[in-house]
Amino acid sequence: MKNITNWAIDDRPREKMLIQGVRQLTDSELLAIILGSGTIQMNAVELGRQLLGAEPTGLLKLSKLTFEELQQVKGIGRAKASKLLSLFELSRRLDSIHEGDIKTVKSSHDAYSLVKQHLLGLSHEEFYVILLNRGNKVISVEQISSGGISGTVVDGKVIYRKALLKESSAMVLVHNHPSGNLKPSQADLNLTKKLKDFGEMVGFQVLDHLIISDNGYLSFADEGLI
Repeated sequence: MKNITNWAIDDRPREKMLIQGVRQLTDSELLAIILGSGTIQMNAVELGRQLLGAEPTGLLKLSKLTFEELQQVKGIGRAKASKLLSLFELSRRLDSIHEGDIKTVKSSHDAYSLVKQHLLGLSHEEFYVILLNRGNKVISVEQISSGGISGTVVDGKVIYRKALLKESSAMVLVHNHPSGNLKPSQADLNLTKKLKDFGEMVGFQVLDHLIISDNGYLSFADEGLI
């Protein structure tokens, strides 16, 4: 291991940030600044690379780890785990400020922006609904269920009970595919049709169903599937 202090000045994360600007730093260099130090075996940048792994979505997966899970990574103790948890919590709070700007769902991207922070980077499926009034203004975002890698149980009665309690008139269904595959399963199609058909009977609109993964999202409405 070559100590960071022995690197060329332009290659040291802090100096590189001051000279070239923070946007020129890699994810591992940014993490190195947050962590502050490495270990006897690896410097802070190498530790950052280890945390991120080889996957392009490494930063997302890292942001979902718990305090205990972070400490299972070699070189990460209580202090470094606390720094990382604080970093990602601030990021989530910043996202929530942006979400607060979305008062009306006008497109599938608006719906995606409202719920993406809840679903990106997960290793299991979760199901949400965005409840709207007649003008498609957002009333609330509700979690319906949380399941395993290949699916989660969704009870239509639970969804419509929440919709009635919130006095909403429309909804957007949202769930994630941890596999990264955005293609809807037959179960996804059947559930959407069932909820939409029931909604039509009682004067309630199911406007869209989004499938979200770390690779993006698919909108049933955009694809003509609803």
